[in-house]
This record gives sequence, structure tokens and C-alpha cells, in this order.
Amino acid sequence: MRFPLLAAVAPFVLLAACATPAPDAEVGLAPAVPGATPTPGASPYGLFLAGQAALNDGRSREAAGFFDRASAEGAENLMVRERAFNAAVLAGDLKRALALEPTGEDASEAVKRLARLTRAVDGLASGQAKTARAELAEGIGFPHRAAAALLEPWAAAMAGDTEASLAKPEVRGDQVVDFFGRLGQARLFERARRHEEAEAAYKALTDGAFPGEMILLAHGEFLERRGRRADAVALYDKALAEEPDATGVRLARARAAAGKSAPKAPTLRQGAAEALLAPAAGMLAQKQDQLALVYLRMVLHLDPERDEAWLLVGDVLAGAGDLEGARAAYTRPKPGSLSYAAAQSKLAWSHQQAEDPETAMKVARAAAASGHEDAQLTLADLLRANDRHQEAVEVLTGLIAKNPEDWRLLYARGVSYERLKDWPKAEADLMAALKIEPNDPELLNYLGYSWIDRGERLTEALAMVEKAVATNPKSGAMVDSLGWAYYRMGDYKKAVEKLEQAVELEAGDPEINNHLGDAYWRVGRRDEAMFQWRRVLTLDPDARIKADAEAKLASGLGPDGPAAPAQVAQP
Repeated sequence: MRFPLLAAVAPFVLLAACATPAPDAEVGLAPAVPGATPTPGASPYGLFLAGQAALNDGRSREAAGFFDRASAEGAENLMVRERAFNAAVLAGDLKRALALEPTGEDASEAVKRLARLTRAVDGLASGQAKTARAELAEGIGFPHRAAAALLEPWAAAMAGDTEASLAKPEVRGDQVVDFFGRLGQARLFERARRHEEAEAAYKALTDGAFPGEMILLAHGEFLERRGRRADAVALYDKALAEEPDATGVRLARARAAAGKSAPKAPTLRQGAAEALLAPAAGMLAQKQDQLALVYLRMVLHLDPERDEAWLLVGDVLAGAGDLEGARAAYTRPKPGSLSYAAAQSKLAWSHQQAEDPETAMKVARAAAASGHEDAQLTLADLLRANDRHQEAVEVLTGLIAKNPEDWRLLYARGVSYERLKDWPKAEADLMAALKIEPNDPELLNYLGYSWIDRGERLTEALAMVEKAVATNPKSGAMVDSLGWAYYRMGDYKKAVEKLEQAVELEAGDPEINNHLGDAYWRVGRRDEAMFQWRRVLTLDPDARIKADAEAKLASGLGPDGPAAPAQVAQP
């Protein structure tokens, strides 16, 4: 179970990650104005500042409105028009952007380049192939060369120039254009009924390691449309052997095996939208979120039903602090879409993180009612996050019945059983999960620490947490488990050493500080122990840890106090 878009775009995210980010002024986006604050007064300058502040906060639709008002109030100057143009593109209103396009010799070259790309995309979206071709043929420089190159074949196809549409786009040294240009070429060969050449192009993409769901599905669907369902199933089986969690591939295999109709080939507009996903993901990899949002808005101008683009728009807006805009984007994928469960999960968690668990739960329950397993897993995770572990167990039990070998589900249910104080069931689930996945450090640490804290199977538990720490030596929680193992086994000197390391790694963790206080007490460092327990009370501990620290401080007997658990000296 995973987010299918990440698998679909993984190859070009990795390719683009090596590129150097471009500053905003070079990509056609207005640089921030230091100190701009939202003061939407009647003055044009106040409206301008409000628009800039909204743009800086990721609220591009509001920004566009402020800039429009500033222009109408008398601030009709180049700076306002450039920012209004940028804001309209970022908001996805390309028609409005073009109406605000800065013109004249004084307009910046970066904005002119973005305007040419915007006109080309709008031409493709409205079927004005001649306009789109003319803009692209004129040449659009950095940083839009890749986007323009990938769009050119689709503009040629829309104009009826078949031969030009079949030429693979080239940008010297650009691996993204090379890879995804071949995908576009394969699709356009199929459109031209040159099926042998289409298959050769698809095979060049899918031979070898798993290329990502988007590429793999494009090839498989081509085979299905050619009536070669057995070949499509074989392709899907090979992919699933490498990536068992590839949800889209699994569903495509079921469709092909059942002899159902293959998806139709993309339209010219849809193909052009697909082509722009590559540079959008590349900009995300470079942390150029505003330019990525520009490309994603263009994708959706061409194909408003491109659900994975809506998910990425939501992520960019959420990252910029525009939760309202992000949630609107997450509501776009509908039940039946591959992106639906992921979108609903993000929508639900956005409410959870905003401290509105009831709305989060409402969203998650509605999505889980669709029967989608990923949506049910999101519901289980939210239930666990809100300490509703009995309900989480019920949801997870249903999922485990369908996926008995999924160790992550067993691990999650084991945690819930442990929180419900049903240790026999928790232990059974955790051990079953460990049998399936014996090397996961989180699982090793959780079961190992549980045994250590209970004073059980200490030698085995010590080996488990040592293995976990070897994998994640910077994890304060795991180093704490190791220190607590030494403590339980009576080696207090080693316990102090490891627990001090754990506190350095996780200084604000109340339980680790509590453990260190106990270890200090055992080696005779009583003042330091008392200091640690007092510190615990400043770190917002849960009720159990708070009561433990308070009891040790009140009694003056430390971990030997009347409420202390029995110490286990040896395994």
C-alpha cells in the first residue's frame, strides 16, 4: 500500500534532483518583497503589499485579486502587472493571466518566457495548434526549455503535422527530456498507427528495472489495446515481482486477465498534460515549489481530471501554508480514482494536524466506506493517533484477513493491543510481524523494548535493540532502548553511557530523561538523578511518566520508592 504517484514519477524526480535550483527571478516569478504585510487598505500600494504577502504565503488566488484591485485603483505599472500575471498563473487561471500579461520592452525576460509558455499551453488547451506551435517554435529559454521541448510534438500532432510530431524531442544533456520524450514519442507513434515503432519505444522504457507506474501502465495499456492481453499480463507480472505494492499495476493486471476493455489512448490535450508532469516533478525535486506549481496548473489547464497533479498541487499549497487551497485540491480525485485514497488520507491528516480530529475522522470514515484498503489503513492510523485503539484493532483485523503476510499491519495491530494492555495478543502480533520481516529496526526496537520494560527475555531483547541501533545509530529512542536494556540487566555504568547518548539525541523526550535519572540514581549520582526527574515534569510527560517522576521526587527514594517496579538484575 503506497501513494501511486510517487512510484509513477520516481525516475524523473531522481534525474532532476541533480540539477541546480534556479532563483525565482530567473524563472519568471516575482521575487518576494521583504517586509510585505497584508494591509489591504484603499490605497493601491496597500493592495499591492497585501497581494505580495498573499503570494509569499502561497495564497495565489487571493494575491491575484489584490493585484487586480491595485491595478484598478491606479497602480497600473509594470511591477503590479508582473505580479498579477504570476499570481494568476499560480492560481491556475491562465486566461486571466494572459489578459494581465506584461508587455513592452521593459518587461523582464523571465516573465516574457513564462508568458510564451503560458500562451502555448493555452493554445493547446483551446485547440489553437497554430498559436501553440508558433510560441514553441520561437524558442523558450531557461528554465522552460524542457517543458517547451516536451510540448512541441503534441503541438505538431494537433496541427496535423504527423512527421514533425514523431521526432523525439532533444535538449542537450537533459535526461528528463530524453526519457519522457521517448514516452511521448511512443504515444504519438501509436496515434499514427505505427505500432511496431511504438512498441520499440515502449520497450526501451520498460526493459530493465521497474520504470515507475506511469511508464509501465502506458506500455501495458498499449498492449491491451492491441489485443495482446497475455503479453500485458506478463509485463504486469514482471513489474509486480519487483514492486508488489504497485497498486495501479495490480489493478491493470486484474483488468487485463479478466479480458475487460483497455483504457483509451490519451487525447492530444491529455498527452500534452502528461508531458508537463516531468518538468513539474523535476522542479519539486529542486525545491522550486512555485515553478512546480506553475507547471502543475498548466497540466490541469490541459487535463482537469489529472488526479495525480491535483495531489501534487495540494502538497505544494499545504507546504506553503494554504490549507484551504490544499484541501480543495485533495477533494478533486473521486472514488474509483487511483489517487482517491491518497487524496482522502492527505485531506484527513490536514485536519488532524490542525487539531480537528473529529473532522479528520469523519473524512477518513467516509473514504474507508468505499472499501479501498489504503483508505481503511488511513482510518486505522488516525484511530491509533487519537488513542482509539479498540476501533483501530477492528479495522486492522479486517485488513489482516485480506493481507495476512503484511507485517506492517500486524505491527500496527500489535502496538494497539499493547496500548490496550493486552500483552499476549500484542506479543503474538509483533512476533508474527518479526518472523515475516526480521530486519526492520522500528519493529525490532518496539518488541525488544517491550520485553526489556517488562523484564522478559532480556538477552534476546538486547540483541534485537543492538541490531536496531546498528541500523539507526542516531535514533534517540533506539539508543534509549539499549540503555534501558543494560539498566534492566544491572549494568548501570553502561546504562548511564547509553542513556546520556540518547538524551543528547532526543533532549526533549520525557521518558528518556526519566530513564537517565534512574540510571544516575543507581550509580550514586543522586543530585543529577533528581535534576533529571524535575526536568521530566517540564517536558509535558504523559500521565504514567509524570506520576512516576513525581513519586520518585516526593519519596526521596528514587526508583526504590514504594511505587517502583521490581528491578531485574539478570536475564
